[in-house]
Amino acid sequence: MKSKIVSLSNNAEFLSLLNGKKISNKYSTIFYKKLKNKNYQYLNVSFVAKKKLGKAVLRNKIKRRLRNMLNGIIKEKEVNFEYCYLFLAKKGVFDDDFEKIKGILTSDLKKIKK
Repeated sequence: MKSKIVSLSNNAEFLSLLNGKKISNKYSTIFYKKLKNKNYQYLNVSFVAKKKLGKAVLRNKIKRRLRNMLNGIIKEKEVNFEYCYLFLAKKGVFDDDFEKIKGILTSDLKKIKK
């Protein structure tokens, strides 16, 4: 099954996710919650990189990197499609190895799968 990542669309969804559960690690904080009226064929995910991390080019590169990691994790079927996710990037996500970060994100998303 080919899945598609869909971005969160309005401010109310972001605010409700921020009031939901969260998991933190060295590279990101993942907020997650079950939202009403969600289509379970699509994964609702948004990526946020604060201005503290760098200029726009660097922030966009961080978000692309996280999106690529999540696409790989989805192919391994390690993500629960019942939840909506908000990834808040931290400073170390740009500097460290891709596979190391992907492994940590995979383990965090497995915890959510329960």
